[in-house]
Formats: sequence, C-alpha cells, structure tokens
Amino acid sequence: MINDLTQLLDGFGHVLTPMNLLVALIGVTVGTAVGVLPGIGAAMTVALLLPLTYGLEPTQAFIMFAGIFYGGMYGGSTTSILLNTPGESSSVVTAIEGNRMARSGRAAQALATAAIGSFVAGLIGTLLLVLITPVMVAFAIDLGAPDYLAIMILGFIAVSAVLGTSRVRGFSALLLGLVIGLVGIDRVTGQPRLTMDIPQLADGIDVIVVAVGIFAVGETLWVAAHLRRRPAEVIPVGQPWLGRDDWRRSWKPWLRGTGLGFPFGVMPAGGAELPTFLSYALEKRLSRRPEEFGKGAIEGVAGPEAANNASAAGTLVPMLALGLPTNATAAVMLAAFQTYGIQPGPLLLERESTLVWTLIASLFVGNLMLLLLNLPLAPAWARLLRIPRPYLYAGIVFFASMGAYAVNAQPFDLFLLLTLGLLGFAMRRFGLPVLPLIVGVILGPMAERQGRMALQLSGGDLSGLLGGAVSYLVYAVVAVILAWPLIRRFLPARARRSPERTPAVPQP
Repeated sequence: MINDLTQLLDGFGHVLTPMNLLVALIGVTVGTAVGVLPGIGAAMTVALLLPLTYGLEPTQAFIMFAGIFYGGMYGGSTTSILLNTPGESSSVVTAIEGNRMARSGRAAQALATAAIGSFVAGLIGTLLLVLITPVMVAFAIDLGAPDYLAIMILGFIAVSAVLGTSRVRGFSALLLGLVIGLVGIDRVTGQPRLTMDIPQLADGIDVIVVAVGIFAVGETLWVAAHLRRRPAEVIPVGQPWLGRDDWRRSWKPWLRGTGLGFPFGVMPAGGAELPTFLSYALEKRLSRRPEEFGKGAIEGVAGPEAANNASAAGTLVPMLALGLPTNATAAVMLAAFQTYGIQPGPLLLERESTLVWTLIASLFVGNLMLLLLNLPLAPAWARLLRIPRPYLYAGIVFFASMGAYAVNAQPFDLFLLLTLGLLGFAMRRFGLPVLPLIVGVILGPMAERQGRMALQLSGGDLSGLLGGAVSYLVYAVVAVILAWPLIRRFLPARARRSPERTPAVPQP
C-alpha cells in the first residue's frame, strides 16, 4: 500500500510539469468541446480524438487521453440538459430531469450540480481505482491460461447477453466482431484468414480503424439520417451556481450515485446505464419531494450524473488489471494502449508502472481542471450547440477520415473506414449493440491465444481448458447468465416484474 502511494506521488511528479500540464489542459478542453456536441457520447469522443495523441510519447499521449476520457463524460451532461439529446444511453436519466430544470429557468443549477457531482464521483472513483487495481493485479497474476480464457468468455457472454434489445442481436454483434478479429495472417500457422487475397489485410484490420468507423462514422451517418429539419432549440444558460438549498439536496445524491456507479463499472458488462437508472429510482424513493420528479428535481440530475462518472472510473480497473473492457469507452482506450505496443493486464503495473501511475495521477489533475473549466465556461459550451448540424457531422466524418488515414497512411484504410461506417449504420438500424462487436475484435485474438496455450499445456486434451477454482466459478456465472431467462420463469411474480419505466427521451 505504501509502495503504491509512493508510485502515485511519482506519477504526480511526472504530470505536474509545465509541458504535461499543458497536454492535460488540451485533452480536457478538446474532450469537453467535442463531448458537448449533440449526439456524440464519450466513446465516440475518445475514438474521434484518438489520432490527436499520435506523435506524442506514450506518457504524454495517455495524459491527454485521460483528459479526453473524462472531458467526454463531462460534455455529455451539457447536451442532455440543454438540448434533451443524450449522446449515449447512460446520459438518458440526466436528460429526464435536467432538461425539465432548464426549461423551468434552472439550467444554471442543473449544469452546476452535474459538474460538481461529476467531480466528486470522479475524485472518489479514482481514489478507489488506486486502492483496488493493485489488489486485482495481485489476484490476476496467479491466474493461468485456462482462467484467462474463462474470464474472456465471461466478457463475451456478459456484453452480448445483457446489452441490446435481445440476446440474438447481442450475439450477432459479437460474432461480427470475432470475424473481423480473425482477418489477417495466423501467427501460429502462417495461413491467411479471411484476407480475400488482399495484401493490405495480411496484417489484419487495425482496431483504431474499426473503432473510428463503427463509432464516429457509423454514429454520424445514423444521427445525420434522423436530423430534425428545424434548428436545435438551445436553452439560454448563465453562470452555473448552486444555492444553499440546492447544495443540501445534492450532496447526498452525489455520494449515493458514486457508491452505485463504481461497482457496476468494474463488473463485466456492468456499464453506466443500470446504475444511473438505479440512482434515479433510489433518489425518487428517498426524496422528501417525490412529486417534483418528472418536473425537474435536482436530485434526479445529481445522483445519476455521479453514478455515470463513477462508473467511468470503475471501468479502468478491469481494463488495467485484466485487459478486459467493460464498456465501449474502455474498449477504445484498450485499443489506444495496443497502438503503443502496450498490453494491459497483470504485468502492466510491473512493466509500465511509471506510465500507469502517471495515467492515474493525470485523472486527478484532469478532473480538477474539468471542474474549473466547466463552471465558468458553461455559456461558451452552450454556444457550440448552435453549430448547424450538417456542418457538424461533415466535420466529424472529415476528421475521422484523417485519423484513420494517419494510422498506416494507406488509402485502403479509408475504404475500410467507409465500409465499417456503413456496418455501424446498419447495426443501429437493426438494433445490434456496438460494444459486443468492439469487444469481439479486441478480445477475440487474445482469447484464441489463451485457448491455444491452454491446449498446448495439456497436450491437446480438452480438460486443459478448465483450470482451477477461478475458471469453475467463472463458468458457473456464465451458465447462470445463459440460463437466466429460464430461471426467471421459476421466480415469484414480484421478482419477475420489470422495474418502473422512466419517461422516454427524444433522440436527435
């Protein structure tokens, strides 16, 4: 524990230099500015701005990346509150009460409680990240190939069975990702797989091209195809501030939202959607003024926004300790590590300890910068929402194309980008979730490698795929997830009853 704190202080020493502080400031500013734009969530922000880190040394690249990550999370709340247009599903609950507060003349208070709640949740979540990551690494370092294979299968099953409107759609998206991950030369046998005799596919499809194509281009095509013909109505906003009563009503939801969000971020397929809805339901149940919910209750903004940002911090724990992304944003961040030849996992803290602790220290610094930026600059961010949508999305496609081309400097990557963008558009059209595809692309080759290693150690015996107690426990969880629809049939009617639905939020 003392050693970890010493390394964290060393990380602060690397961050708190003039050049690195400038890099952090650029990251949080650009991340917030892009995250504020309508229809753009944190995952799309990170994917779109990933090329900005090219050319920087790894430490500076990840300092900027941490700022972009938290900045994208902050920016989404502004769009939800002022435009009623959540950039991603985890911001839906913020839009429910936040937009009603804004329409009743309390936009400043809604933005302030979202910004301060995000800061509190980010601060506590990053502290928990410092405490939990070394513990998880110590546990994971004793795991063998069969255990890792089991954990990756759990990741596949969880993101496919939990997300989306149906399991069929979830597993279909996962299958697409696994197929894309197979493209290229097999590293063991040297045989080409799914390359269709195209030399540019021999090295496989770069994860960055996949992420930018599916998120940035696919999402842009989808949102642009459903644009409202009338201009967006942006609610005027003054300087964010909170009165004494607002502080009294907000501080407990901030803490409760943080407590709900962080554990869900750590879990495979936990994400931020469920804790934000649970936080909303909890605040409504505990509120002394439940009649205000649905009409602009500040607790309905404070709690879910804290849960959203605490979940974001929680996603970094399994990503750094196990190399396992639990949501789309973490999947794109994992892809960023891989572009620098760094593989997150149990050995990351040992091999790249300076980088990891500098990254964690930069989360603290970036979180503080974001609070200082968001409170005074909220009116400026609101003006960005007035950018005409056709110009906005044309610009996004342009920068996405430049970023994809910068990966390998091959025109063929632009063709791949457009193809993947159309695939992303089709997935949105038919209700296929995007996260299983990204997880399949990233974890598919890793799971194949662990499975082959386990079989080699056992001499080809299938029993080698079963390791110790950890793999048995993980496979038991997988069995419960797969059998859950059948198990629900035998539960009492009250347990089967779906939770109270929250009001729907119009999409752009």
